Amino acid sequence: MSKNALGELSINTIRTLSIDAIQKANSGHPGLPMGAAPMAYALWQRHLRHDPKDPSWPNRDRFVLSPGHGSMLMYSLLHLAGYDLSLDDIASFRQWGSKCPGHPESFHTAGVEATTGPLGQGAANVVGMAIAERALANSYNRPGHEIVDHFTYGIISDGDVMEGVACEAASLAGHLGLGKLICLYDANDITLDGPADMTLTEDVCARYESYGWQVLRVEEGDTDIDGIDAAIAAGKSDTDRPTLIYVHTTIGYGSPNKGGTASSHGSPLGADEIALTKKQLGWTEEALLTVPASVAAHMGEPGVAGAGLNKSWGEAFTAYSEEYPELAASWKLAMAGELPEGWDAELPVWKPGEKVATRSAAGKVQNVIAKTVPWLLGGDADLSCSTKTAITDGGSFEGTNGSGRNIHFGVREHAMGAICNGMDYHGGLRPYASTFFVFSDYMRPSVRVAALNGQPVVYIWTHDSIGLGEDGPTHQPVEHLMSLRVMPNLSVVRPADANETAGAWRYAMERTDGPTALVLSRQNLLVQEGSAAESVSKGAYVLADCEGTPAVILLASGSEIELAMEARTALLADSLATRVVSMPCWEAFAAQDQGYRDSVLPPTVRARVSIEAGCTLGWERYVGDRGEAIGVDTFGASAPAETLYEKYGLTTEKIVEAAKRVAG
Repeated sequence: MSKNALGELSINTIRTLSIDAIQKANSGHPGLPMGAAPMAYALWQRHLRHDPKDPSWPNRDRFVLSPGHGSMLMYSLLHLAGYDLSLDDIASFRQWGSKCPGHPESFHTAGVEATTGPLGQGAANVVGMAIAERALANSYNRPGHEIVDHFTYGIISDGDVMEGVACEAASLAGHLGLGKLICLYDANDITLDGPADMTLTEDVCARYESYGWQVLRVEEGDTDIDGIDAAIAAGKSDTDRPTLIYVHTTIGYGSPNKGGTASSHGSPLGADEIALTKKQLGWTEEALLTVPASVAAHMGEPGVAGAGLNKSWGEAFTAYSEEYPELAASWKLAMAGELPEGWDAELPVWKPGEKVATRSAAGKVQNVIAKTVPWLLGGDADLSCSTKTAITDGGSFEGTNGSGRNIHFGVREHAMGAICNGMDYHGGLRPYASTFFVFSDYMRPSVRVAALNGQPVVYIWTHDSIGLGEDGPTHQPVEHLMSLRVMPNLSVVRPADANETAGAWRYAMERTDGPTALVLSRQNLLVQEGSAAESVSKGAYVLADCEGTPAVILLASGSEIELAMEARTALLADSLATRVVSMPCWEAFAAQDQGYRDSVLPPTVRARVSIEAGCTLGWERYVGDRGEAIGVDTFGASAPAETLYEKYGLTTEKIVEAAKRVAG
């Protein structure tokens, strides 16, 4: 069989595997796999360096399918390339427990580099991966020892290029000159509702050129494999700019009645149309989910070559380890996601009575950690002077050579979150992202994906309440704490003072199975007698107690601990036994055993008052039917913080009144 014939047969195998699996599931998106199969074949067969037997080989090229609805393209490629994904797995596409879920999940399927599906996320993740490659190359490569040297590839779609997160990320990638990033744009001119030109008529290529990308075009993407191959090679040769390869394709290619139309986008073709499609493609195999032997052998060749590259890399790393043992040890820790011994030995401690904004305390803690954890890397959305998150003497990140530890994301919060996810997907870095707490809304889809994936990204969200004052309700978060606490696997930590802030950072760094949000104050907060950094990881603890059994328990987080402590003093003066519980992290508290939770909040003490400058919805979990929740259930206003706390009832007097009511 000629090379061209074998290539065509392989491409059609990708197509038929995809449409058969989707038909069997009676659910899925056949159009993209059918149209994008040629570009995927050209990339995987001629360029992508990977080892199916070792999917986590550190120096592999990364590939992300951003339009994750076309997941059968991914699964077909993985199976044909030799990953641990059988035809039986493909036959269970979209079924319970399958390795082939409806959208690719990196935590679920070996070889899937990023969890995609929400359009635009993957297009931003690849930017993070390219940043990670450059940063690690700068940190670890030495003359004659280039242990980090690979490309990041993505397939993006018409839907992706419409999403704001993809636009934000592409703009930053061009600005940084991430030359080892190549995106193939599957321009099939169709979206779910119909022709893309109902909503997308701009010149996307010109837009990317304006971002600073090299833009190449392949007009006959359905058949011009050599043209796609040449464009990828050209992209690899320009290491000063990221590359967009516009590939014009036909959605549902090969389907006589549905090809080129929206009807092939999001629904199975149907048995009759599949039969017609296979006939038009010249497919002679009668059985479903069939892989010709010649295709299996051909498509497995790059994986065999990749195993050889992996072996050579391992030998090179051994030589590197002998010459640079300290760097090699650091590399192993970083890639394993572990922390150096004694990394937290020098964390600062504050004395009771000091007044420090928790954002300022967090900045000091972060800089101590940065000295011992050199792979801590991140940045802010144009706010480091306010969020206090710059790594001192870390320098600004330079995309062409990877130097610098402070990434200036610009006012691109959504992309910042998705890029940090990409950095974590890559491995070897501990990313953090910072902005004002109210703008966590702009990041939320990326935060959700990180939580779903169990990615230990650290979010530093400052200006945490109406306490920021005069900027007013547009900048004062009120519903954010509760709405983020609802998100599974996201730990939200709102420390009460500087010492709790040190504990919050320690908790975030030690947490490896999900993201952590540090929610910090703009205003100075009193360092409390008895505040315990080591107790933050327990989520809640007794900050101040009384003799015997308390008559009432005051629960608070963050800046409202000061009010709770003042109220306790007044209540004790009135002979009302009062306990104050600092509750910086609900998620960590819920993870403690029942005995510990009951020791902090005795079930017999039902008189409880919560105090928090945010929505009260949810506090009933802890104050119960006899308790009261004091908070802010409306938007804020523009005024000094002291005035706002008084107007919204966050005062010592109101807390004392509530405590006496519930105590009866």
